[in-house]
Amino acid sequence: MDKDYRQKRVSEMSDTLKGSEIIRLAGEINEKINAGKQIHNFTIGDFDPHIFPLPEALKNEIIRAYEEHETNYPAANGILPLRKEIASLIKQKLNLEYSQEEILIAGGARPLIYAAYQAILNPEEKVLFPVPSWNNNHYSHLSRAQCIAIETKSENDFMPRAEELKPYIEEASLVALCSPLNPTGTVFSKETLLEICELIIKENQRREPNQKPLYLLYDQIYWMLTFGGTSHFDPVSLLPEMKPYTIYIDGISKSFAATGVRVGWAFGPEDVISKMKSILGHVGAWAPKAEQVATARYIASGDRMEADLAKLKSSIYERLQAFHKGFSEFKAAGYAVDSVAPAGAIYLTVKFAIKGKTTPDGKLILTTSDVTTYLLDSAGLAIVPFVAFGASADSDWFRLSVGTSRTEEIPLVLGKIENSLKGLR
Repeated sequence: MDKDYRQKRVSEMSDTLKGSEIIRLAGEINEKINAGKQIHNFTIGDFDPHIFPLPEALKNEIIRAYEEHETNYPAANGILPLRKEIASLIKQKLNLEYSQEEILIAGGARPLIYAAYQAILNPEEKVLFPVPSWNNNHYSHLSRAQCIAIETKSENDFMPRAEELKPYIEEASLVALCSPLNPTGTVFSKETLLEICELIIKENQRREPNQKPLYLLYDQIYWMLTFGGTSHFDPVSLLPEMKPYTIYIDGISKSFAATGVRVGWAFGPEDVISKMKSILGHVGAWAPKAEQVATARYIASGDRMEADLAKLKSSIYERLQAFHKGFSEFKAAGYAVDSVAPAGAIYLTVKFAIKGKTTPDGKLILTTSDVTTYLLDSAGLAIVPFVAFGASADSDWFRLSVGTSRTEEIPLVLGKIENSLKGLR
């Protein structure tokens, strides 16, 4: 069936929607696993539940809610007890004041991001975002919006700076940011985020009273997973004038290894949240009611939840630090690798600058795809290149996710990586 014929029967949007680079890579990995090869799969931004199980207390609350027959439709914006608990949580931890009507519950963060794009953007309006970053290009495509992607620098920990965004700020209807950032695990400093917020406020002051504001979508789904002396900063805490323009994305998926439980929330200006609620009401992207009831009770448990969070953070940080230490030792030994000290999330940013080198069987490594394939074949190492997150094709940087890693296997993995590097010439 030729493309012209197909386009007559589907929308241009769906016909031109790009597939996931990560899913393509997953197919290659599965082929090798099916062929009996041992693969250390650090590609997916998820948790192996056998290594990082759901907190027992949350699991028990979910079972209890089902036993209590909490299985009918939830309220369109989420059950009131959960919205009340979220309001208390963000007040306690972030000192942010949001009413229950400014909070929206959905089946994870993804529907909320989609709803925010749909609620704010008209076709052909522009979204300004840094790369590497997760899925902003796809959400823009789904919304028929135009992308303005700004490639960030490794010396800035891949976090955007105000001066990089400023040339495009007047064109944009939405700025999309994330901290801690997927795929890098790096975070905004207080000064950097404040400068960006000041830029957005200044732009909104410039716009006519009847002109659509410039909004900020702030994805902080990983914010509870920060390590060491790292602090999380958010727009409204830094600059209260940002409140009418900021839509936060949050949830339990990452902070409690609960990716499959599908409870996420957004909070922001009530008029935007209300429109997002209407959109998701028609889509039916609610979090299941039993899971909402359970999450409300779990958040209300206070100390129990905090203990589970502390345990998860310790386990993640231990793995990130072990990999970072290994890569630092490789770099010190003269290998063409690097890594960025872990600050948050479940990701380590690693560098393999091995293009131009030759493999033991005489193949010249020319492209990022060649690098990915060599690491997969020689070390059984599966990681995601930043190209998959919008970075330029010549980027040497990769995302290593530790959600599937076992502590006792890390020395083995590092040993295989070192042998692969030794084999190059």
